[in-house]
Amino acid sequence: MPPHDTAAGPVPAATVTRAMGEAETTAIRFESVSRHFGPVIALDRVSFEIRDGEFFSMLGPSGSGKTTSLRLIAGFDFPSAGRITLHGKDVAGVPPFDRDVNTVFQDYALFPHMSVWENVAYGLMVRRMPRRQRREEAARMLAMVKLEGLAERRPGQLSGGQRQRVALARALVNRPSVLLLDEPLGALDLKLREQMQEELKALQRQVGITFIYVTHDQGEALAMSDRVAVFNDGRIEQIGSPRAIYDQPRTAFVAGFVGASNLFEAATAEPLIGEARAFSVRPERIRLLRPGERAGERAVEAEGTVRSVTFLGTHLRAVVALARGGEVRVAIAAEQKVEPGTACRIAFDRSAINVLSDAPLGGPAVGEAGR
Repeated sequence: MPPHDTAAGPVPAATVTRAMGEAETTAIRFESVSRHFGPVIALDRVSFEIRDGEFFSMLGPSGSGKTTSLRLIAGFDFPSAGRITLHGKDVAGVPPFDRDVNTVFQDYALFPHMSVWENVAYGLMVRRMPRRQRREEAARMLAMVKLEGLAERRPGQLSGGQRQRVALARALVNRPSVLLLDEPLGALDLKLREQMQEELKALQRQVGITFIYVTHDQGEALAMSDRVAVFNDGRIEQIGSPRAIYDQPRTAFVAGFVGASNLFEAATAEPLIGEARAFSVRPERIRLLRPGERAGERAVEAEGTVRSVTFLGTHLRAVVALARGGEVRVAIAAEQKVEPGTACRIAFDRSAINVLSDAPLGGPAVGEAGR
């Protein structure tokens, strides 16, 4: 993984080497790419790189620009400004069928009148591969996605998860250098979605090609990706490893969109850390102090009242209304006894503080450390 993240702007060229000793190469590069639909700016001067062979996720809410970016890579749309390269070659004007990429859609887009193996082998038929060879290649891909024995079925005879595997096999059988996945698990139930997340990541490692995954589900992005780009309002707020995005969000938007987070404004009388105007703290890093418990000399402490308690299985989520205004969410052990309306104290170590580059709107103020 890279030693640092990048916010919006070009990602520095990779300098690390693979285990085989081969230097990393760039699969996709966006250079100040914009896409306008009349007065609507879907992408606004976006620049980033995707490395060859990585699992890269584009994460963000609806309308943030992630799907537009995917469509530009696929060739289904073209930028209003800027440049996109695929393995170093400018793809301006190159139609989708001439790009070394394939796409898996949320709705699968399978041919209902064809058998499973015919769906998988369709691209090979277009390339005029002999029928016997097509069937062998389709069987190999169906085995890879764990669908042996289902080659003669029609898509309507399959479950949602099986249809998704067929779509994956069809996209991979042509051996593209880049696979684009447009929210492919969105139609599946939670348990199957989690299972497919594991299978997708294992499949990506097995085939070794670049996966570019679009999702609005932060759990999916964190679970599968080598790196994540967080989109918001046509721009990239931050790019980094899942751990860096979660532990060190750079903006209030990233802190709030990727997992739960508390956004704070430093007390005006004595800022908590240097000149920082705002910072975030994850709920699991905040302690709800028991009566008589000391917070510690280096801890940040505040008084409040428990407003609500929610049981979440593995833990409780307590919402605490602070005496100085605002409220925070605290993750506490499921066995800890907490009742709404109880006066309390919260505390967190300074190591839990993550400085933000922008100030949150209406975040609570927290008093001086140790008080």
